[in-house]
Amino acid sequence: MELKVGQKATRSNTLTFDNVKTYAEIIGDYNPLHFDEGFAGKTKFKELVVQGGLTSGIRNALVAMDMPGSGTVFMSQDLKFIAPVFIGDTITAEAEVLEVHATKPVTKLKMTITRQTGGTVLEGEAWCYTFTPED
Repeated sequence: MELKVGQKATRSNTLTFDNVKTYAEIIGDYNPLHFDEGFAGKTKFKELVVQGGLTSGIRNALVAMDMPGSGTVFMSQDLKFIAPVFIGDTITAEAEVLEVHATKPVTKLKMTITRQTGGTVLEGEAWCYTFTPED
């Protein structure tokens, strides 16, 4: 895919309690903010919060599957979590091409994740490298 500055791609996902549970089983994040409604209810969030890794993880699929696409990995990331994501939220990740290296398959992307209400939950930038199979 020939990338150009300003080009954009998006990907959406609705996060469920099963997603939270499966993610915790894989990485071990059983923070009571994710599992204990009584605990979460007494915080400023007032309800269960999805793990940050699940929130930011949608970017992995966006970069690897949509743009820049197959074979792409992150080289570096600078992320800022703006707001929590709650169970049942539908989040949409957007990547916008900021720079395309002239001689290497390297791209700088602006990354933004919003919830269904339009509020931003995560923003940042990432440098990506796109591998292609050697002949």
